[in-house]
Amino acid sequence: MNLSKPRVDVGLNTNNLEPMLAFWQNEVGAPFDHVLPIQSGLKQHRHDLNGSVLKINHYRDPLPERPRAGYHEVIVARAGLAAPRSLEDPDGNRVQLVPPGTFGIDQIAVKLLVRDLAAHTRFYAEALGLERIPSDSWRALLAGETLLVCEQSEHAPREAAFDGSGWRYITFQVFKVDEEHARILAEGGREALAPRTLDKTARISMVRDPDGNWIEISQRAAITGSLEP
Repeated sequence: MNLSKPRVDVGLNTNNLEPMLAFWQNEVGAPFDHVLPIQSGLKQHRHDLNGSVLKINHYRDPLPERPRAGYHEVIVARAGLAAPRSLEDPDGNRVQLVPPGTFGIDQIAVKLLVRDLAAHTRFYAEALGLERIPSDSWRALLAGETLLVCEQSEHAPREAAFDGSGWRYITFQVFKVDEEHARILAEGGREALAPRTLDKTARISMVRDPDGNWIEISQRAAITGSLEP
């Protein structure tokens, strides 16, 4: 992919706004940016994670009980730490803070549990065009500065719904959504949402990986300067 921003964004859903904001701002140290209204009953509270956007999507109405998605943990490099710290936010989402350089992480990493390691590595490398990173202990791919780490697990979720709580999707910022979306489908990706324009903010689409995890492709006006297809 031709990334317009060399970092991957992460999104989670919650009904539990105030405790979540307190945790991510105070425990993790993610600076608050702004609130983006998405639709009636849904507001996105955007925070900075070393240049990635943490999207805390607050739903007014109760979210349905859904199995977790394959996005298992977000790992954040944080200066001043002497050793890694494993945490869970008020909704049980896993986050690990590590000294910069730990596991080769200088920005953030997203750990994904998968049922077929080879299929996912091939999908993210060939359909999304991410760079494979040699490692004895990690099956990692690089998207700009962000690491995507795939870990084999027979318990990895399959075909997770988008509307449950917890980690639900990752976002790649690109220059041309329509071109990237078509290329991903041509390489075997599955369409979840055809490209569409959201007001004057962004043009987005959604695809799914081999286990059905949701991936947003976004052409954001504030980055690209244009929402032309």
